[in-house]
Amino acid sequence: MPDAFAFDSTPFDALTPAERVQLQQACERRSFDAETAVLAAGHEASHAFVLVSGHLREVEAGEETAIHGPGALVGAHAMLVGRPSGTITALDAVQAIAIPRETMQGLMAANAQFSARVYAGLADRLDEEARSGSQREFVSLMTMRVKDAYVRKPFFVDAGLDLVSVCRLLAEQRQTSALVRDGERLGMFTTTDLRDALLLARPPSEVAVREVAQFDLVAIDAEQELFVALLMMVRHRVHRLAVLGAGEVVGVLGQIDLMSFVSNHSHLIALQIEQATSLQDLKAAAQRVDGLLAVLHAGGIKIELIAGMVSALNTRLFARLWAMLAPPELVANSCLLVMGSEGRGEQILKTDQDNALLLRDGFEFPGLATFAARFSAALSEIGYPPCPGDIMVTNPLWRQPLAGFRESIRDWLYGSDPEGPMRLAIFFDAAAVAGDASLLVQARSWLDTILSDNDAFLARFASAADQFLEPGGWWSRLTTRRDQQPLDLKKFGTFPIVHGVRALSLQYRVREAGTTQRLRALVEQGRIPEPMAGDLLEALHFLMALKLTHQLRQRELGQPAGNLVKPSDLSTLERDRFRDSLAIIKRFRAFLNQHFRLGAL
Repeated sequence: MPDAFAFDSTPFDALTPAERVQLQQACERRSFDAETAVLAAGHEASHAFVLVSGHLREVEAGEETAIHGPGALVGAHAMLVGRPSGTITALDAVQAIAIPRETMQGLMAANAQFSARVYAGLADRLDEEARSGSQREFVSLMTMRVKDAYVRKPFFVDAGLDLVSVCRLLAEQRQTSALVRDGERLGMFTTTDLRDALLLARPPSEVAVREVAQFDLVAIDAEQELFVALLMMVRHRVHRLAVLGAGEVVGVLGQIDLMSFVSNHSHLIALQIEQATSLQDLKAAAQRVDGLLAVLHAGGIKIELIAGMVSALNTRLFARLWAMLAPPELVANSCLLVMGSEGRGEQILKTDQDNALLLRDGFEFPGLATFAARFSAALSEIGYPPCPGDIMVTNPLWRQPLAGFRESIRDWLYGSDPEGPMRLAIFFDAAAVAGDASLLVQARSWLDTILSDNDAFLARFASAADQFLEPGGWWSRLTTRRDQQPLDLKKFGTFPIVHGVRALSLQYRVREAGTTQRLRALVEQGRIPEPMAGDLLEALHFLMALKLTHQLRQRELGQPAGNLVKPSDLSTLERDRFRDSLAIIKRFRAFLNQHFRLGAL
């Protein structure tokens, strides 16, 4: 290569010495005259370019989107997708270093940090495009199926083969992974497993591939949506999914192939969180989560899928922040909890903090309050404001050993404090995000043990679902767009569903945290009619989507996101569906009144 890279600049500073040599040997110098098209819309993009001198202009849909100068990496997005969506033209005489697509993809597959930094640049661009509303093509891709992406044909090896033989086959087939057949089991062997195998005391020729392959495959059906594949990669922290067709493995979907196809950056956000070394790194990742959900919602992605993705990313963000701030000894002897809608996996836009810290009995840590305060302050800086009700690790009530939490649970059940039922409701939605999750399991088991069949408490607990009665004339107000008095989407909408299902789940010892999962479990137990559960889910998801639409609109106008919406701001279809949802909630309230005998309170 005629000109060497400035390897101290991003993303090339993440390459190893050997990878730098590989890159230099594969590249070549290119020259372009002024007004020459470097990449044209609709044509194959076989190279990315690093500018040595001159300037390039990007144009999409007739609008100039970027001007690139010396040192810029240009065309990486088009190269990964395969074809540019716009045109990149030389503004003046340009000298550039051309990087072949195969070389770029190979380096990204082998070096996760390099891959993350390349995608970071793409994500910045996607964030900008999201704000400008030019994400229609991306959104249409997000609704496509796994089978529509590039699914690599399965390459199988026998589990008894030694590693040298397996690597020889991989080289012959130009593969970086293989599916491993071991009797009834099916696993996967990758170059990462080879790295670990080289640390064994025996030579690779004496190690069978079954000894190092991973047999906990994560699989997805070829008919599933691509977005579900992204969600599974984030949740399971894997880079490859086995693709199933008619119950059989028909291929492998890799992270780089999926990312190239949809140009999405949700997996990048997860990588960015994992590799974060500062609060600013996590803050940048949190901001990208907000940008991602706005794009997905605008494209019609199901609200439950959006909530699942946001919940998975937030869980990793909280865990990473806690690991950055808390000493390992504290992390190992405690369980960090999120509660409320975050615990149920139903939080989308950031709201106030709802968290707790459950400590192992007998464990004492000097300065614990200081670490709790740092954690809360860091969350606030990232974008999660303090809870007005002080439901945070900074409050000693929500920072106790297991024995202390057990006593608090007993007080919430049998004490005279009027706040007891709602505090129990908050704890009932808890989910573990870091530390020893068995501590939460023990606390929940204790709740099941002492709850017994306390009909009086359960009725008092369930009655909260009926505390916000619909305002007078609400039905007629939804039939006109002239009404300016706002309705509360939480009080009259989501809360009665969430809390009513929570009360039934408490009564019947349902351990699932999400409202959707709780309803399914209640139907399986025969505790609630299936048609009613279906109606409640439909109403809940509609109200969640309506609230998100409303809050995103408020944010665009520079207003604080809230739950109040004016009937006059709703479309005819939204008003009709809102009215139907309120009718479903009214029937559910009647069911709860009869089931818990609320009239006897």
